[in-house]
Amino acid sequence: MGDFKINSVTCKAPVNIAVIKYWGKRDTKLILPLNSSVSFTLCTEHLCATTTAAVSPTFKQDQIWLNGEKIENSRLTACLKEIRRRARKRKSVSDNDTDDNIPLEMLNWNVHICSKNNFPTAAGLASSAAGYACLAYCLAKLFKVEGNISDIARLGSGSASRSMFGGAVQWDMGWDSSGSDSIARQLYPHTHWPELKVVILVVSDQQKKVSSFSGMQGSVETSELLQYRIKHCVASRLDAVVNAIGNKDFETFAVNTMKESNQFHAVCLDTYPPISYLNDTSHTIQNLVHSFNKYHQCAKVAYTFDAGPNATLYMLEESVDLFINIVQHYFPPSSSTIGEPFVRGLPVNLIDNIDENLLNLKSIPTTPGAIKYIINTAVGSGPEVVMDPNESLLGEDGLPKEYKESSQH
Repeated sequence: MGDFKINSVTCKAPVNIAVIKYWGKRDTKLILPLNSSVSFTLCTEHLCATTTAAVSPTFKQDQIWLNGEKIENSRLTACLKEIRRRARKRKSVSDNDTDDNIPLEMLNWNVHICSKNNFPTAAGLASSAAGYACLAYCLAKLFKVEGNISDIARLGSGSASRSMFGGAVQWDMGWDSSGSDSIARQLYPHTHWPELKVVILVVSDQQKKVSSFSGMQGSVETSELLQYRIKHCVASRLDAVVNAIGNKDFETFAVNTMKESNQFHAVCLDTYPPISYLNDTSHTIQNLVHSFNKYHQCAKVAYTFDAGPNATLYMLEESVDLFINIVQHYFPPSSSTIGEPFVRGLPVNLIDNIDENLLNLKSIPTTPGAIKYIINTAVGSGPEVVMDPNESLLGEDGLPKEYKESSQH
């Protein structure tokens, strides 16, 4: 143990946006859901968490920094504990120190973890999913833990289990009380439906007033609609969505995705006291989508809202330019956003000859500044290791390269 070199790994993990929602736990400690859920993993280039994990005999204690601030979190600790347990188990059945293994003493060294998001945290953009998936993936690479580790990511955040894979992903609720069968699995790779694109309308980048954790517990305790939904609605809708994805049937996919989103927010309103994650702009976006689809006499765009006012829109590539141009017409950027790009991610073409009927919808008021910015993105391939050492978030001393003054003490 004379070489005190710091071993580190840097990874990126994506956001996933559920089309069949996870809302409610049957076990709050193991984070076991009341129903299975389905999501699409998004491209890491536009929405991701980046994490560097390092281990060294010189570290005095486990330390974690998130977006420049030192934090303590029991769920992060639970993920780290389970990774170490599996690494010890693997080591016990393979006592040679090959490149595929790690020194035994390394399992007793402390870990430094630094993570950041390239999008707002806790604003309803699935930041916890990306963050905990990145943590689990990064630690697994550091400690050479193999196999499906979605259940480890689940210990941090239930939806993080789905960010462990690219493409279309299902998190099975499972039935075992230990949670051993409550894992995520890829349904289809990101290459399955290349025409399917994702547009996110960021209505608010502020932290939501009611966290997903407390919100779903309130629903479990008080919402009769949640219980009805679990018993009578979710299974058939999940089957319909999965089949639609498999068959690339956008109409069926869109209708069921929007109905699922609406029912989820109805459950939130049925919770006592009621929870309202959507705002006036969210409802106007819903109206715009339905008006756009009515104009085309079929479903061209599907909305879904997680626990926040921001809209995730699924559409085929042929509709992206037109719809984003229409969004910009009704929700132009405010003057205060000059200097920041209003449309981010993949490029969007300007369209001059839009039908006046789409530009003069009576039910859609023009509201400058109601949308902060637009992210034009696509379905992505899942977590990845960052090979460039310059992208490490930790310096050679094992401390964050960038962190706030308060975290230095």
